[in-house]
Amino acid sequence: MSKVDVAALIALCAALASAIGDVIRQRSAQEITDKEVGHLELFRMSLRDTRWWLGGLAAIVNYSLQAGALAWGSVVLVTALQVTALLFALPIYARLTKRPVTRFEWVWAIVLAGALAVVIIVGDPASGNQRASVETWAIVAAVMVPLLVACVVAARIWKGRPIAAALLAVVAGSALALFAVLTKGIVELGEDGALAVVTSPEFVPWLLLALTGMIFQQSAFRAGALTASMPTMTVAKPVVAGLLGIFVLDETLNADGPKAVLLVAAIAMVIVATVMLARGEAATMVAEVGRDDGSLADPFNDPVLAAPAEA
Repeated sequence: MSKVDVAALIALCAALASAIGDVIRQRSAQEITDKEVGHLELFRMSLRDTRWWLGGLAAIVNYSLQAGALAWGSVVLVTALQVTALLFALPIYARLTKRPVTRFEWVWAIVLAGALAVVIIVGDPASGNQRASVETWAIVAAVMVPLLVACVVAARIWKGRPIAAALLAVVAGSALALFAVLTKGIVELGEDGALAVVTSPEFVPWLLLALTGMIFQQSAFRAGALTASMPTMTVAKPVVAGLLGIFVLDETLNADGPKAVLLVAAIAMVIVATVMLARGEAATMVAEVGRDDGSLADPFNDPVLAAPAEA
């Protein structure tokens, strides 16, 4: 097997772990309390929930496998394959809710798998640098931090509406994308020992981004209908990580001419299929937990009701 094949296989295993963790943590976030709580309070309450810890364990497995995949392949390849978590989630949700997977879900699952295959085969993503300079990361921070803070502020302004969940999902997905990109450098530093890792300029931001991603992921699950948070988070991570991989780590997609057109179309189809699959999947989950009547939420207008807590 080539390095790319190994990276892809490990990334798919990571996506499976991610799907399992998301199932558990989504249930935890929706059912942990019927009171209105802030981001940090929700996270504190989650720390006392056994289900959250089980989901967190799956997330750790996911991150560990991603780190292993990034040692062999590009950020673009590894994070693109994270989208397949939705494919793994389909049978998991079906088993959990005792419902069959719908034809709608299978159709979009096949479209997603096909589009991903085109992106990987035609784009042939190649690794670039393992790390970027401090100056480069300073520019990234100067651009992204204000945007993410604005998302948090806007989510507070539109609190109680599904757009708040979508905005928090953007923050979570972006933080986890940055975490994935920094992980590539951390893996390289790990070859020189633990001391090289903990004394590197990436280490503290790497830890903070992991924590930020977990906090806002849980808040996004709680803030509104999953039809708003789930597709946004799933798409945001590979898109942001892919852009960072290309512009920060100098990774490349080897396609030009007609191949470039096909690649752009495939990337667009990945996003469309992910959104459609996640919306259909989340709508069913919403109905199961009583968040709404099962209809797709209007992100800007439909109010959100708190989920009832378990007895």
